Amino acid sequence: MNTRCILFFDTLWGAPLEIPEGLADDFHLTTNRWRFAEADAVVFHIPEWRYGIGANMPKKPHGQIWVAWSMECEENYPLLRDGDFMGHFDVTMTYHLDADIPVIYVDSGFDKSFRTPVHSGMPNALVAAFISSDCNRSGRQEYFKELARWLPIDSYGKYLRNKLLPRDLGAISKLETISRYKFTLAFENACGRDYVTEKFYDPLIAGSVPVYLGAPNIDAFAPGKQCFIDTRDFADPKSLAGHILRLASDSTAYSAYRVWKTEPYREAFRDLLTLQRTHPFVRLCDCVRKRLAG
Repeated sequence: MNTRCILFFDTLWGAPLEIPEGLADDFHLTTNRWRFAEADAVVFHIPEWRYGIGANMPKKPHGQIWVAWSMECEENYPLLRDGDFMGHFDVTMTYHLDADIPVIYVDSGFDKSFRTPVHSGMPNALVAAFISSDCNRSGRQEYFKELARWLPIDSYGKYLRNKLLPRDLGAISKLETISRYKFTLAFENACGRDYVTEKFYDPLIAGSVPVYLGAPNIDAFAPGKQCFIDTRDFADPKSLAGHILRLASDSTAYSAYRVWKTEPYREAFRDLLTLQRTHPFVRLCDCVRKRLAG
């Protein structure tokens, strides 16, 4: 059997390359750059190539397939929308739903975790926030600061921090914390189509209502109807604050935002779950196989 080689020229911010189960026997994934010349396909993590092809990228051998990989918003990394630069690549593996290989933040395990909140019962605290990165192309810092004028927000991130976690075990501590809050600010660092990250999904897992600022097509990624609050539905932060305070004082109105947990998922979201049941690297191998055969 002829084994195909896919070289990951760089991994996701230097993280170890994890080989998924279900990988076809006729493919080998490697990070060994010495195998560049023999590789059938080469994957480049585009956010780490800030200066384009001239930044020590190798010369492309004839017939080799180049893959542009990114889970970062192109608003933060303009090379992703630079036609001349992206023209060097044959395959896209990004968060966009129309990419050759979509790599989205939906986890196939959501089918279970959405139904089993971390904290049972009705949360008591009002609004939590976890904003630490300085990336702010969405204007989230300014929106947060203005919103905080009109209602109390417990901020555990570096931005406007006024609360500390008793212990910080990463994602586990975050989920445990926001499970105690009625609402959680889910503010993306950039507003790009299809760019919907864990900031939106973590509150849904924990049983809190996301207050979302980000992707203009967020509805396409929502598991159910009325499961989040969209900042775009309000004239300004003051109006949003008034809505949050009214919901917090009306248990019936608030509970309507949690009914989705007992209802079937939206068809579009079921399609996303189905897509993610096949690991992106497995789909990458399928794509490369077809290209080579084509």
